Amino acid sequence: MILGTALIFGALSLLLFNRHEAAEADLAGQAVLPQLMEVIQLRDDSDAEADLPPAGTPVEYLDPSAFEMTEVELDGYGYIGYLSVPKLELELPIMADWDYKRLKIAPCRYTGSVRGEDLVLMAHNYARHFGGLSGLAAGDTVIFTDMDGIPTVYQVAAQDILSPYAVEEMTSGAFDLTLFTCTYGGESRVTVYCDRVS
Repeated sequence: MILGTALIFGALSLLLFNRHEAAEADLAGQAVLPQLMEVIQLRDDSDAEADLPPAGTPVEYLDPSAFEMTEVELDGYGYIGYLSVPKLELELPIMADWDYKRLKIAPCRYTGSVRGEDLVLMAHNYARHFGGLSGLAAGDTVIFTDMDGIPTVYQVAAQDILSPYAVEEMTSGAFDLTLFTCTYGGESRVTVYCDRVS
């Protein structure tokens, strides 16, 4: 009886801790998102006077450094833009690099770039981060807006549940955008593959 009570108490404590951590992450991400959008708008306004090709002009990237994404530092962290997932009613800042501390704040770039057509983003399965990824279906829209104010529209092509060790399946570059998060319990990865919309 005492053991059962202790187990129930432990499970309840863990649940409350996880919910608190998810709420803190949501607050942190939502606090930085308006700052990020303001920086993008300021950059757009200053670029408006520059001699840039018209929007939608195809660009050929021969220089590998052209694949690098513009980063902006806010509150001591680098950001590369923000992700919009209309079906899940999400708008999330995306950090330039990942580690466990950053993942507690916002989704992060795991590898790749928009121009390299191999961007891989990861986040915790918090409800207001990537917890709803399994609810996406083929044809759903995902939009990534980089720090230069350029939105790239993607459509979900496929979804899979992968082993945490299936790194190559997530980073092979077979899809233009890959999103992934842990399943509850962390035994697998919900992985959503997206193709760029022309």
